[in-house]
Amino acid sequence: MGWHANNLEKLGELLDAMPNMNVGISAVIAELGRQPQHARAFFIKYQDRILFGKDSWKPEEFPTYFRVLESNDEYFPYYKKYHAFWAMYGLDLPDDVLKKVYYKNALNLIPGLDKSLFQE
Repeated sequence: MGWHANNLEKLGELLDAMPNMNVGISAVIAELGRQPQHARAFFIKYQDRILFGKDSWKPEEFPTYFRVLESNDEYFPYYKKYHAFWAMYGLDLPDDVLKKVYYKNALNLIPGLDKSLFQE
C-alpha cells in the first residue's frame, strides 16, 4: 500500500492524483485491522484498485487476513508476536468488494490470466 497503510488519507490522495496506480495489501493487515472504520471506507472507495497479496506462502497466516477483511469481529490478536503489538478488528467488507480485492482486480490488471478459472 505504498508504505501508507498507517495513513490511508495520504494514500487516498496518491490514488486520486495517479489514476493508474493500484495497491496491494501484503504485509499490512495489522495496520488495516487497527483502523476498521477508516479502512472499510477506504476499501469501498478504492475497491477497483486494491489487490490481495501476501509476501510469503504460509497458509496458517491466511485466516487472519480473511478474518480482518470479511468479519466484524472485534479485538483479536495478530498472529505474529514480534510484529503488531495491538489487537485488530474486522472490516466486514461487502462481498462485491471482497471479490474485487481477492481476484477480479487482478484479472482486470494482468493480461493473459484465465478468467474461466474463477467462478462468479
